[in-house]
Amino acid sequence: MCNQPFNSIQTKRQGRKYKKTQRTPMFANPHRSLNLGSCRLRPLCLSLAPLRLCLNILLSAIAVALLCVGATAQEVDDTIRIKTRVVFLDALVKDKKTTLPISNLSQDNFQVLDDGKPRNLSYFTREGQARKPLALILILDLREDGAGRFLKRPAVIKSMENQLAKLPPGDEVAIMVMNIGEDEKRMWLTEFTNDRTQIASALAKVQAICEAHSEDPHEFPADQQQTQQARTPAPSAETSNTTPAPASQAAPETTKTDPHDVISTEVITGKNGGTLTRTTRRDGSVDLRRVSKDGKVTVEFSEIYDMASAIRDAARKAQEVRPNSQASLVWISDGIAPIVFEDREASEQALIRDNIIFNSLTVELRTLFKFLMPIGKPIAGWMGVSLYGSAKYLAQRSGGDAVKVSQTKDYGDGLAEIIGNLTARYSLGFALAENEIDDGRMHALEVRVNAKDEKGRNRKLLISSRQGYYMSSLAPKDATSASAKP
Repeated sequence: MCNQPFNSIQTKRQGRKYKKTQRTPMFANPHRSLNLGSCRLRPLCLSLAPLRLCLNILLSAIAVALLCVGATAQEVDDTIRIKTRVVFLDALVKDKKTTLPISNLSQDNFQVLDDGKPRNLSYFTREGQARKPLALILILDLREDGAGRFLKRPAVIKSMENQLAKLPPGDEVAIMVMNIGEDEKRMWLTEFTNDRTQIASALAKVQAICEAHSEDPHEFPADQQQTQQARTPAPSAETSNTTPAPASQAAPETTKTDPHDVISTEVITGKNGGTLTRTTRRDGSVDLRRVSKDGKVTVEFSEIYDMASAIRDAARKAQEVRPNSQASLVWISDGIAPIVFEDREASEQALIRDNIIFNSLTVELRTLFKFLMPIGKPIAGWMGVSLYGSAKYLAQRSGGDAVKVSQTKDYGDGLAEIIGNLTARYSLGFALAENEIDDGRMHALEVRVNAKDEKGRNRKLLISSRQGYYMSSLAPKDATSASAKP
């Protein structure tokens, strides 16, 4: 339709040299008005005819544009159907001498290595820009001979309360306490909230629980009688195989059941060849049975609630309730947290898979424990158990902080340092190619930063980031999990 007027124009112009041009009414054939070689054309023809042509061209352009829009829309649909997989990680960069975060770096200062090979960064934001809101979970180990002896001090609780009150409105806090009394009771004192009154009330309960630690844990005030929510663990990707409990044992929630009913059993094979059988009961407690690689050492623990259990419950809560926030755990203890090596590996994998940052706030050890630690650690290691230092290890592996506190003011300052470092991170990301399939293993990540000081010398830096990632799959989850089964 658009081509026809231009063909007519060309014909008329070619014939103009051989025959006399006839004047035609301007509306009879508007294309004749373009014969500008004749001086007898009316002035009106010179003004309206080009406008008519422009109108035709404009209408033709609109039609072409609509066709292009349709084609573009089709291309967009196709692009949406191809899911781009991007690996995101946060990096905290601090000056080694001052330990203060550095905020003026650019993308050119960073290099990310994936299993030792450099990746091209396709995503970069500076500290604090477009960061996710924090979903901060405080896990307080209230053992009377551990952190509990400090957490019952009003000044310590107040210093922590003051720091949490400074969080921006979008950031939220949930508080869990564990190791209450001889039965190792645990409870959530508050769900995720940014209400200062609720946070202060929850911390006040911590003090009351610690003071009643030596008494019957069932004699707490009515407002502290919060039953631990029974949570059925989802199958973990880090387990070599999972044997679910028979359907006959999975009674409806409305039916009164034996709290010792088994709801799941996991078998985890560690890097060192040891095998851990983890049996979770309906009340949240766990039975562990660990057999060494050679089968000569077998260790069993019955009805415990350890660091691994707390990490799993906290991670599950964050993923279910605040999936769009940056989940971060703060483990507050004296550093003694017995955990089987295989369970520690599984906890590390769960943190990295869900991009959860683990942090620790460690109080002073009792003097007696300081003397016994050199003896206890080798014995525990022979049994396949990490006795001390796992909190710091998990913090390093997930890109978090490990802060030690001794004086009362240190608690608030330590918590402020952890929170400040969580919000002062650079966000980095690189895209995975379509041919990079989910191989089920953890890929090692390393962030390198090169920066000059004002004198042109290389700055000495401290870099914190998670140490690995798992590939996401383009296949449906059900198909992926089915193919992963032996």
